[in-house]
Amino acid sequence: MLKTMTIILWASPYGSEHAFSAVRMAEAGLQRGHRVHLHATGDGIHAFTAGQGAKGLPNIEAMVRGLMVSGLSVDV
Repeated sequence: MLKTMTIILWASPYGSEHAFSAVRMAEAGLQRGHRVHLHATGDGIHAFTAGQGAKGLPNIEAMVRGLMVSGLSVDV
């Protein structure tokens, strides 16, 4: 049965592990064949800023773009 997962991202992409964890949860849902919606609010919208990145940390923006190709629905 196809299920829908909605993730609300409110944390900045590099202030804690919350954004990375949200993206990984979205990835897991997509891999299992579910519909996944990622809704960003507050500082979470910065996860979609093009060209961002912190040296030595995963690029959240690139991860989200890759998941969008795989069917991730994003609301900012």
